[in-house]
Amino acid sequence: MSLTQCNVHFTQQAERVVWFSSPLAKLLNLGGRRTINVKLGRDIVPATVKTIKRKGNHVFLSAGLRRSVRVPKSGNVYIANANSEEVQLGPLIGILTDSAVRSSGSPFGMRTSFVKQLLMLGQRKAYFFAFTPRDIDWQQETVNGWFLDGGGGWIRKVVPLPDVVYNRLPSRRAETGATITTLRDRFVRRRIPFFNWSFFNKSDVYSLLDKDPEALQHLPESINNPDAERIREMLEKHHFLYYKPTGGSLGNGIYRLTYHPRRGYFARYRRNGQNVLLRFSNFASLMRMLRARHGSGLSGYVVQQGIRLMEIDNCPIDFRFHMHKDGNNEWVVAGIGAKKAGRGSVTTHIKNGGSLMTPEQALGRTFGEKASEVLGNAKTVAIRLSEAIERNYSHTLGELGLDIGIDRDGEVWMFEANAKPGRSIFKHPALKEQGKASLGYILDHCLYLSKFRRKDESS
Repeated sequence: MSLTQCNVHFTQQAERVVWFSSPLAKLLNLGGRRTINVKLGRDIVPATVKTIKRKGNHVFLSAGLRRSVRVPKSGNVYIANANSEEVQLGPLIGILTDSAVRSSGSPFGMRTSFVKQLLMLGQRKAYFFAFTPRDIDWQQETVNGWFLDGGGGWIRKVVPLPDVVYNRLPSRRAETGATITTLRDRFVRRRIPFFNWSFFNKSDVYSLLDKDPEALQHLPESINNPDAERIREMLEKHHFLYYKPTGGSLGNGIYRLTYHPRRGYFARYRRNGQNVLLRFSNFASLMRMLRARHGSGLSGYVVQQGIRLMEIDNCPIDFRFHMHKDGNNEWVVAGIGAKKAGRGSVTTHIKNGGSLMTPEQALGRTFGEKASEVLGNAKTVAIRLSEAIERNYSHTLGELGLDIGIDRDGEVWMFEANAKPGRSIFKHPALKEQGKASLGYILDHCLYLSKFRRKDESS
């Protein structure tokens, strides 16, 4: 397959005609052809071929052809030809997202800024647009997409179904509904790559990796929907547990349970914006409190072995590893944020009093001259864990957020994996460049999935 970048221009002719500059016609082996099929997304339209003497790689589309094949705008994109009878423009890449609060200037609410950054980065390499589930016309196989205009505003264009979908739908609840389930299946039936299938529940990843020896050595012992007896056994075995909802986020509903044989049982948790510490003289009292707060069944929770993490100022540190598949379909570490827990907090979440620092700062204070060795090992483990999740998962993954702990001996543990990680770590001034790199990986992986990618190319 021949693949090259070209500059697309529009002309006013009503007929379906495509002009190729002489160098591009030669690259595409179009010598002597009178007609060719022009493809965008799933649309294929026959057109008359003409050649124009002009330096560089240029394509001129007549008005009649442009309307038929729904080319959204002029400018630089790729052109590919698998054979001498067809050329394909693109790729056509769609970001699927939504928001309950929308306006003309912010069509995707608080996610608009992220979507705009991604579209701006990709607009010289692809037809990059955003859309919501309501923008799809399945009968016509089209999308009324949101593109950036030249001034940074928004413009709507009807285009064919995309070559690739990057899923950033924000709602766990919506994703489990029939509408979104059907939507995903429709893309898959049309063999359109759809990556970041859905949110994970906390128990999902442990179930996925339950029989993967390489991953298991980095996972704390974990039990889904434990009964009281299993919680007691785990406390007596480990003396320190986390008890957390399988579908929670931002540290909500998490308990840190501790057992001291001489002093009793302790529970730390967050209530009304405050950190709470309770002591119980016996296990039955601890369970009465949990049942009073969450019902007698205590379903939808997971209990997890606590790890004695590295600390700074007696406050535990954990790490968010933001992982991406790159343009070569390999897992890479795009960014790492070190999160220091607030005093008395159950978690390291910033909203609960935690603070963000770079991994070099955190590890340097804890491991000194061994810091770079510990960080290098953690990166290697993060890549192996991402590969393990992917090989045990039945859908396409392109991005992961791994919550990783490093204990006092430098051993690496994974507590959670998020299939649609937030981007809050990239707000740290020292991590802004990593944030830009993360966007680049998303674009590169979309190009890979769309097959608009040369093996020798890197961005």
